[in-house]
Amino acid sequence: MKRIALVTIGTQGDVQPYLALATSLKNRGYSVVLGASEEFEDMVTGYGIDFHSLGPSIQAFLQQSRFENAMSQSMLINGPSLLRQGQQIVDTAARHAWSMCQGADAVILNMNTSFGIDIAEALNIPAVMVALQPLNSTSEFPLCIYYGADFGRAFNRLSYTAMTVQQIYYNLPRNKLRRELMGLESRKKGGFFKNTDGSALTTLYAYSAAVSPRPRDWPKTALVTGYWQLPDHSDWQPSQAFQDFLSGGEAPVYIGFGSMPFGAERNTQILKEAVKQWGGRAVVARGWGGINPNDLPDSIFAIEKAPHDKLFQYVSAVVHHGGAGTTSAGLHLGRPTFVVPQTVDQPYWGRRVYELGCGPKPIRLRKLTPDLLAKALADLSTNQNYRKSAAALSEHLIAEDGAAKAIKVIERVMTNYVPGAAKEEETLEAQADPQQDRLEN
Repeated sequence: MKRIALVTIGTQGDVQPYLALATSLKNRGYSVVLGASEEFEDMVTGYGIDFHSLGPSIQAFLQQSRFENAMSQSMLINGPSLLRQGQQIVDTAARHAWSMCQGADAVILNMNTSFGIDIAEALNIPAVMVALQPLNSTSEFPLCIYYGADFGRAFNRLSYTAMTVQQIYYNLPRNKLRRELMGLESRKKGGFFKNTDGSALTTLYAYSAAVSPRPRDWPKTALVTGYWQLPDHSDWQPSQAFQDFLSGGEAPVYIGFGSMPFGAERNTQILKEAVKQWGGRAVVARGWGGINPNDLPDSIFAIEKAPHDKLFQYVSAVVHHGGAGTTSAGLHLGRPTFVVPQTVDQPYWGRRVYELGCGPKPIRLRKLTPDLLAKALADLSTNQNYRKSAAALSEHLIAEDGAAKAIKVIERVMTNYVPGAAKEEETLEAQADPQQDRLEN
């Protein structure tokens, strides 16, 4: 039985798609192990997947006051210490992953765990890169964090040089590990999407081409598969208190700011004032996602924790930070969406929702005011065009099976892999989805 190791570190949005792929691989007869930080053990094993800890909680790292200060006050002062901590997290994860991957026949990784490329090289097995947002350089639009700016084709491509700086950050612990742990020389070539010898890595983009069309100038090794949907196995049901709230008026709007615990007091004040101005009802995510649940009015219900694909069934629209997983959950259920992005790929997904006609233009969280949020909530509640566009997109997304397509590519990579040989993936044209081309035309 072939064994496949999946390696990821980050928040739940960085783990859940890998768990979805792992369950599909297991159902297809593969032996699978998923490595992530320790807080996800129960989540992973709950689906019957072997779990391997890659180190301490990422949530604890994000919750520390130094991270809050860096985001809201001074990255110059707090950044160097955070970078050192981040590199230590990568070093620890790589050492755990090295142990986990022994005996594996392939490694599935992402940018945060790019040391998996080195592990695959040392073990003489194929590596497959995964991304949850468009990261291969293109002239069609800039790097996702800049999306929405009008750079022009030449500068669009140039914006991806920011990835080179980020690669240096990851390469410092990687080269040490290559020498000390794996018996390899330091990397002289390559990048996030290349092997050490410079050959292209197969890269699977775990989102729908209907939401983000594949750029025409991407290499053939970069494939958009469709979302990897994790079936919810929890027995979550609305509590009696939540049921009472739902029955007390019109369906509420969901409001949540994701996994980044920054600015809770400011966000809560904006929320309360905006809902009062708007005059509607909201359900908000409490906990460590930037909302203080204390002293909320009767028009706002704070919910501790609930799977989005179940919770969103009870709301009329969604307001969130624009994480890839939350965006997918809302669009799969056809919910009009307003995105208040903070960083990384969130501006990209917020802009794509707007461009698809599924919600208002995004507003950065740091620029959000009660007036702006109240206006967006009123727009979400009354604009029928958002609802129609979201419903049409939902039908398309539900019909896709991104994990199944990804597995076909992974199997092709494993079949064609020649140990020790640097070669281009010659069969990737046959893997391309003709539906993707139709969506782009």
